[in-house]
Amino acid sequence: MGARTGQQYLDGLRGQRREIWLDGRRIEDVTTFPGLANGAQSVAGLYDMQHDPAIAGEMTYASPTSGEAVGLSFLAPRTGADLASRRVMMSHWAHASYGMMGRTPDFLNVTVMSMAMAGGFFGDNRPEFERNIVNYYEYTRENDVCMTHTLVNLQRNRAPSATSMDYTTDVALRVVKETDAGLVVRGPRVLATLGPLSDEIMVYPTRSHLLARDEDAHKYAFAFAVPCGIEGLKFICRESFDLGKSHFDHPLGSRFEEMDAIVYFDDVLVPWERVFMYGDRHKCNNMSAATGQYVHTGHQVVTKNVAKCEFVAGIASLMVETLGSGEIPQVQGLIAELIENLEITKALLTQSEVNASVDEWGIMLPERAPLHVARNLFIKMYPRMAEIIQLLGSSSLMALPSEGDFNGPLAEMLDTYLDTDTATARERVRLFRLAWDTACSAFGGRQVLYERYFQGDWMRNAALLLNIYDREPLTRQVREFLERG
Repeated sequence: MGARTGQQYLDGLRGQRREIWLDGRRIEDVTTFPGLANGAQSVAGLYDMQHDPAIAGEMTYASPTSGEAVGLSFLAPRTGADLASRRVMMSHWAHASYGMMGRTPDFLNVTVMSMAMAGGFFGDNRPEFERNIVNYYEYTRENDVCMTHTLVNLQRNRAPSATSMDYTTDVALRVVKETDAGLVVRGPRVLATLGPLSDEIMVYPTRSHLLARDEDAHKYAFAFAVPCGIEGLKFICRESFDLGKSHFDHPLGSRFEEMDAIVYFDDVLVPWERVFMYGDRHKCNNMSAATGQYVHTGHQVVTKNVAKCEFVAGIASLMVETLGSGEIPQVQGLIAELIENLEITKALLTQSEVNASVDEWGIMLPERAPLHVARNLFIKMYPRMAEIIQLLGSSSLMALPSEGDFNGPLAEMLDTYLDTDTATARERVRLFRLAWDTACSAFGGRQVLYERYFQGDWMRNAALLLNIYDREPLTRQVREFLERG
């Protein structure tokens, strides 16, 4: 098949019957269901970009097996030029949603690539697992599969001392039976962003929740992938933040609802050919670092974050221009803070590519530390960015008629009193409704929460950064200074 079109993606969603629940109702067709259909159309738009003559050469490459054009985010980078090409492709997709869709398909595409290229890690004691991950990578690449994932078990106890997964209750996803056909798994996991809009779901260990030594640990040590329509798999969605409003009233929520879902595996049979790891606690705990998976996804994430920083800085600049507040020192300071966030994020992304090196699997791996720093900084940056939008907008974010008001009997009055020196009333309200949807609406609130946590807890991330960062050259400089006569 090669790189899919948007229509082929939508047809794939319709062709696979899934068990998806929202607000107590089972959804038969996500491509037409209010609250999900617009998100599906936005993802379809990403796939159509692969066939846009203006940029198609930056979106696809020739498959090493079929020769067909396939999505460039599947590329196994061997050189610095490969990394740059992949980043350009991912940037096109990031700018399509202005960074507001955090789980576009390229995130899992680079994940499955990194795992397959490190196939020896999975197959050093069970060769079939290496074959499985390599075959799965080729399948997803050649068929342009849209994937979601779920990493974290639900918890009954979040005590500060709890550093490992809780096996003692029924809230952890686990293997309940081994059969000749595969593994039977039972239990819930969170949080499958884009789950209802995906073809397949990957389940693999997260780097921040380590499996402790336990006689039952093998039941929780696994990595696999299955179709979203496999028997026994249920998606339980949060409420939709696409409220059925127009693009004028809710410009982001009406387009970019990617949906988050709890997934429940109700005795799902995972075929052996879809199992990539099982029963090895140490492999489970070291998968991310050993395969470079977190680094490659970090490359995608920080590329997305650059687009988001640009968008928010652009919104803020237009708000200031519209209100005529650009000469106020406090306002200048807030805009400068957004620019600093953007330039820091861009610089760290560039550094990760400039200092990339070939890893043990022969893959060009971006430098880890800059991406770790960029991801951890963004956890703190983005809530502040939303706050800056609120501070710049103040009451203008509340005095917001709807599109219906501009088409109603009071339109003339609105046009008379809501214009500014640089914008008509309609232009002003349209801009500030965008600012509202960015920083104040339910959609905007979800964006803040997403950026706070989807990259991991910042304190755990700090500890992980310390583990990979070589501070010895720094301390050596200080020792040498202290030893001077």
